[in-house]
Amino acid sequence: MKQFIALIVTVLMLVSCGESSDKGFDENNYQTAKESLADKERKSPVTFLEVGGNDKRNWLGQTVVKGTIHNKATIVSYRDIRVKMLFYNKDGKLVTNHEDVYTETIAPGGSMKFKARYGTPRGTDSVALSIMSAAAVAE
Repeated sequence: MKQFIALIVTVLMLVSCGESSDKGFDENNYQTAKESLADKERKSPVTFLEVGGNDKRNWLGQTVVKGTIHNKATIVSYRDIRVKMLFYNKDGKLVTNHEDVYTETIAPGGSMKFKARYGTPRGTDSVALSIMSAAAVAE
């Protein structure tokens, strides 16, 4: 009798272990979702790129901007990234602006550091950085 019970337990264990653990995984749905996300990332790169940085005046009187561009996308890489820099005085009034294009490719989840120097008017106090556009890299 003990052998019969042991045989039934063994058979039940083999049957339960033989079932697939990923019953709900559907390869077609996964590929469709991945392609849909890639389309979103390609169509709106500004949404998936983030820029930040700081500025200071050097001894030549230039404003030096050091920043980082971060790619928050999970599938698409970007290049030819246009960054707009708006320079303000102490009163918060716009005194000048500049745009730069960075051709380095930033992979998904990656970052790129940059440094820019500009001759800005006296009294320039702060800078605001923003991403204007970028090109998605075909993979």
